[in-house]
Amino acid sequence: MQGEDPILSRDVQYVKGVGAARAKLLYKMGLRTVRDLVQHLPRYHLDRTQFRSLREVRPGETATVEVRIQSIAEHQGRRVPVVAALITDGTAYGQAVWFGQPWIARTLPPGTTVVLSGKVERERGQPKFVSPEWEVVQDEEAELLHAGRLVPVYPLTEGLRPREMRRLMREAVLLGAPRMPDRIPPEVARRQNLLPAPVAWQEAHWPTDRATLEAALRTIRFEELFLLEVGLQLLKQRVQDPRHGICHQPSGRLWEAFRAALPFELTPDQERVIREIRADMESPRPMHRLLQGDVGSGKTIVAAAAMVVAVDSGYQAALMAPTEILAEQHYLGLRRLLEPLGIRPVLITSSLKRREREEALAALRHGAAQIAIGTHALLESDVVIPRLSLVVIDEQHRFGVRQRARLQAKGIEGRYPDTLVMTATPIPRTLAMTLYGDLDVSRIEQKPAGRQPVATAWRTPDQRDHVYQVLVEKFIRAGQQAYVIAPLVEESDKLEAQAATALYEELSAKYPEVRFGLLHGRMKPEEKDAVMAAFREGAIQVLVATTVVEVGVDVPNATVIIIEEADRFGLAQLHQLRGRVGRGTQRSYCVLIADPKTPEARQRMEIMQRTLS
Repeated sequence: MQGEDPILSRDVQYVKGVGAARAKLLYKMGLRTVRDLVQHLPRYHLDRTQFRSLREVRPGETATVEVRIQSIAEHQGRRVPVVAALITDGTAYGQAVWFGQPWIARTLPPGTTVVLSGKVERERGQPKFVSPEWEVVQDEEAELLHAGRLVPVYPLTEGLRPREMRRLMREAVLLGAPRMPDRIPPEVARRQNLLPAPVAWQEAHWPTDRATLEAALRTIRFEELFLLEVGLQLLKQRVQDPRHGICHQPSGRLWEAFRAALPFELTPDQERVIREIRADMESPRPMHRLLQGDVGSGKTIVAAAAMVVAVDSGYQAALMAPTEILAEQHYLGLRRLLEPLGIRPVLITSSLKRREREEALAALRHGAAQIAIGTHALLESDVVIPRLSLVVIDEQHRFGVRQRARLQAKGIEGRYPDTLVMTATPIPRTLAMTLYGDLDVSRIEQKPAGRQPVATAWRTPDQRDHVYQVLVEKFIRAGQQAYVIAPLVEESDKLEAQAATALYEELSAKYPEVRFGLLHGRMKPEEKDAVMAAFREGAIQVLVATTVVEVGVDVPNATVIIIEEADRFGLAQLHQLRGRVGRGTQRSYCVLIADPKTPEARQRMEIMQRTLS
């Protein structure tokens, strides 16, 4: 950024407490500068502000206490070293226990005053804290980071522990927050009652209290949307003014064949949206249209219709999807529909073998293939689509404006291709205009005939066995299929795959009569394809998967989806996952297994229960 304080541009390696080794871990998360760290906001804050006495705490509650270490010792447990401490605060005695952290015995010698936060159990009449967060109290003036306050919980990566992250983030925020510029005009900031930027960024990480935290987050969100809106308006002016669009003039031959080949009736909403898209494509002004439709509403067939218009006019089209599974599914579906009409799609993904990739690229370059379908691999410089007149982007929120522009730039020199972006994330009309100010908005409200709404239930972990028992006895034995989504592990694809594998092995052992399958992001493409084919054909009855199935997977006989530790997922992700079922004519169900720890997570579970997909 021009004129930026050089401290904000400083490499994270030089922040106190980071160094070269931790810097590599931060780079993996996309955190390269002090500014990046300041803008790396906590996922949420744990409230550890309310101190209790040992005499007051009760089993089952989460409590924060200030105590003195009376004695502490390490012994070898059955699997890992165990550190046990006798603690007191003058009102009662208690225990604190840590597993697999023998160094704590040396760090907290007898006489140390420490703040503990964690879940309380009771043993031999005394309160017991198991693996609590802890922090040594140096003196009365010392500031606590890990307890005794609203404690930030940050997104992590494999190899970086929460305590380490809090310490280095404290240093980065102290260094960078005071230098964050105010980018909102002063009169707007006053009218909106916003905090100064340095105060907002400081309080968003290390808040004085809940009210200040909310004010800080409101300021940051307002700035983000304000700058986005200004940028989108500038983009809209630039796109509409100097560049020339492509005026599509379909012959009608392919279009009529396409309509005749459809194996179902289009809904009135699909017909209306197709008319809007055709009108855009047949005008010289470049199309910039957002197609918003719930999961299972039939957006893909609308996109196929737009691509047929492009090919029928003598041009080529490209469709970009966020994951290989979704790109492959689009490719298979469009090939079945369009190849009989003489329209050849090709698939471009990073996992293609070299020979397959070269053949696909040559077909596009020479016009033998009219449609390119792929992932980010479509953006690479060797992908040449000489007659590109239409760009379709699925799941718009997964791609930035810059990525969209790179694909559009592959169009005919001096001409700007028409662009259709699609999303299933529910967006109110006013918000859509704010987020996508450079786009016209079309909506598909109706679902194809026969589709059923999905009922959602929230169950706690102690009801988990009953949930699976009902799944097997009521649904699987009746010939239906199901998804089970493994817990989300943000910081590691590897750990997420391990979680899915462990869940698959647990369920397979528990229900040997059920045919389980496993799908996760670390599998090879051919393995994923084989699993999905087996699930579509019914050879797999229950598919245990990570979020690789979040979008686009379509198996009408799958009527139940169980989401483990659902409170780890965002609302948009939960909605997308729920959309994997309800694609046939049978009643479908989504079960959320969760024990939410924050009010926000609890609210997400309640919203999902109240709404139908």
